[in-house]
Amino acid sequence: MSRPFPPRHSPSASFVRVNGKIRAREVRIIKDDKQLGIFPLNEALNLARQHGVDLVEISPNATPPVCRLVDFGKFRYEQAKREKESRKHQHATTVKEVQLSPRIDPHDLGIKITHAIEFLCEDMKVKVALKFRGREMAHTEIGFEVIKDFLEKISPYGHPDFEPKLIGKGINAMVSPLPRNKRAKTPAKGDENHAPEKNSKEHSAPPSKPKVPVATEHKPAAFANNPFAKLDVK
Repeated sequence: MSRPFPPRHSPSASFVRVNGKIRAREVRIIKDDKQLGIFPLNEALNLARQHGVDLVEISPNATPPVCRLVDFGKFRYEQAKREKESRKHQHATTVKEVQLSPRIDPHDLGIKITHAIEFLCEDMKVKVALKFRGREMAHTEIGFEVIKDFLEKISPYGHPDFEPKLIGKGINAMVSPLPRNKRAKTPAKGDENHAPEKNSKEHSAPPSKPKVPVATEHKPAAFANNPFAKLDVK
């Protein structure tokens, strides 16, 4: 075979044949975005040596394969830069779902908000789903109030793609993360967990302080009511 398959353990996207690893009998050469024509492999390698560059196969599936006369290190740098730019401008595709209810407890709502903020700070989309059960459908305005409160509290980190909609027996909303330069600072993990402990210590300290002076100031003298005080001892 003139062009064998890439190694099994090597990703096909990153596998690039260079110089002597090219197995085609003839190749089409491109230099500085200009086609130089079709050359036998030996002539193409000699041409690359004359210009002091590498012969890099960029389209192995073409007939004949297309090769560029370019420095391989520069080629890899440009390729990595293009991949980085494509990832940078790529929209968030991962979607995390947060489920709510019209009668959700305030503490549970705070936990849901914390999770949603964590997802948005990791450039993930958040689907907010509120479900009604039974007679709750008679008061959908309560569900919309819960959704509105939820979206307001995560607004520094994300914005809804559309207004919350009543679909079937639930309200749905999709939230996309804000750009990093417009997003609020990522909250540090554990800050809220340590705050209640600190407050509990401060509230528990005052009751212990008055115990010490009370015990010392009102300590009764020894034998205050001594039954032997009136006894005449001879």
